[in-house]
Amino acid sequence: MVRYSFEEALASLWRGGRAAAMSMGTISIAFLALGGFLLISANLQRMVQRWMESAEVSVFLRDDIAEEARAAIEQHLKAEAAALQVDYVTKEQALDRFEADFPELADVTPTLGTNPFPASFEVRLRPGGSVADAAEALASRVSTLDGVADVQFDRRWLERVLSFIAGVRVAGLALTVVLLLGAAFTVTAVVRLSLHARRDELDIMQLVGAPFGFIRGPFVVEGLLLGGIGALVALIVLGAGYGSVRGWLGPELSGLLSGDGVSFLSLRDMVLLVGAGLGVGALAGHVASRSAR
Repeated sequence: MVRYSFEEALASLWRGGRAAAMSMGTISIAFLALGGFLLISANLQRMVQRWMESAEVSVFLRDDIAEEARAAIEQHLKAEAAALQVDYVTKEQALDRFEADFPELADVTPTLGTNPFPASFEVRLRPGGSVADAAEALASRVSTLDGVADVQFDRRWLERVLSFIAGVRVAGLALTVVLLLGAAFTVTAVVRLSLHARRDELDIMQLVGAPFGFIRGPFVVEGLLLGGIGALVALIVLGAGYGSVRGWLGPELSGLLSGDGVSFLSLRDMVLLVGAGLGVGALAGHVASRSAR
């Protein structure tokens, strides 16, 4: 029955010709948009994860702080549960960083006579969903310690990033549902056209007592092939577009699209995309074949 279903489905697609090709193109466009969303969301998630891992609280010290007070602050910071790593930055190191980051302003600092940059502790936070609350609590506790001049943590920026990611996920979920529904309706319409074209043949099969598996099977397989081929074509086009962008950027900027920068879909995402096409196509073909009674 499986062999018969595949043979009949392939023959139906071949007979469909231009209509089948147009339906596969429509499905490919839908899954191309879905694959593009997966590509963007996956890279955005990795980017946010790196930002979360690099989130820091800066604890600036008074210039007249005693060594005992500095050591006590360092011990307090290392004991914090939210602190992943604590680094001490001297006034000289802070000045060297400024001159390295802003070489065009390197000749300004000598004219001040003294080093204007304070010593500080850079506290790297443990990544997690509540990193903003943990950093806010840490900053509140540390700001009261003797010798601390200021504590800086851009909570608002981090909250905006997290809110943006949540909004992208919701929008992506809605887009995914709409695209999958559109692909399902397209497959259903094409399979129903094939079913009506073979109405007389199906009536004869029913009269001679053919099992429903032989009657409906080819249409389910036809939907499966339409969805799977459409998703596969979308994946190939998406990969070609990704490669073209890398080539257009050139060797100097193409590093942004690999390594720790933007990367292509993982094997899991590619299998998920093609599997979604197969599943949606098979389900749509099954729904369309139910009218063959």
